[in-house]
Amino acid sequence: MKLRLGFSPCPNDTFLFHALLHKLVEGPKVHWEPHMEDVESLNQLALTGQLDVTKLSFHAYAYCAHLYQLLNTGSALGFGCGPLLIARSFLTDEQIRDSVIAIPGELTTAHFLFKMAYPEAKNTRTIVFSDIENAILNGEVDAGVIIHENRFTYMDKGLIQIKDLGAYWEEKTGLPIPLGGIFVRRDLSLDLKLAIEQAIGESVRFGWAHPEASTDFIRCHAQEMAPDVIRQHIQLYVNAFTEDLGQRGREAVTGMYGQASDLHLIPAIPESIFLAP
Repeated sequence: MKLRLGFSPCPNDTFLFHALLHKLVEGPKVHWEPHMEDVESLNQLALTGQLDVTKLSFHAYAYCAHLYQLLNTGSALGFGCGPLLIARSFLTDEQIRDSVIAIPGELTTAHFLFKMAYPEAKNTRTIVFSDIENAILNGEVDAGVIIHENRFTYMDKGLIQIKDLGAYWEEKTGLPIPLGGIFVRRDLSLDLKLAIEQAIGESVRFGWAHPEASTDFIRCHAQEMAPDVIRQHIQLYVNAFTEDLGQRGREAVTGMYGQASDLHLIPAIPESIFLAP
């Protein structure tokens, strides 16, 4: 049986799936067909159910929830790891409202948080996340919402933080910020879905126990990153919630959808978000 697996080339995802793809842990008897794309491309593919198992922004899931369920393993969420709004110089809320703001994708959680923080700012432009810093420096946009490893590099380029959108969420809700999760098609059998969930958890634990094993795999997809940036990236985004969402993680996910629904930012979400309690 062949399953299409979508994930990004970012270090947290390649770390997460290394052991699974290289058969270093027990998993379901399937042939994995990897599809490595940036997060917004994965979001778009999921809208029509083109991937069997995939990384998705929690924001994007609202638009394909009828097709997928969330696994308890593999998620990226936590405290102090949210997207940042940055610019060349400080901008007031009024200036942000009238500025051109780069976002990493319409369906990213980063865009959702920006809309929560700045509901009157409508002039956004989608740019691949890795190009947002340069777009600001070149004057293509006035500010941008950055994710992933860019939170470790923007200061080196002379850019400054306007708002930590993750901290904004944490202060507003007291919950960890749900960024992205691993989702599985609803029409797969329950036994297979549970086996995939368990195998991803085993892959995380293998990566922690043998951090050197995935080094070459991670670097070959992140060659532009210094080793210390790769290490910081993994430490920030691969945490206890990645191994198992737990009750607190599930509260964060349902809390985000509750907030988004109240603000009329997303469609209605089915009750059966989670694969298993």
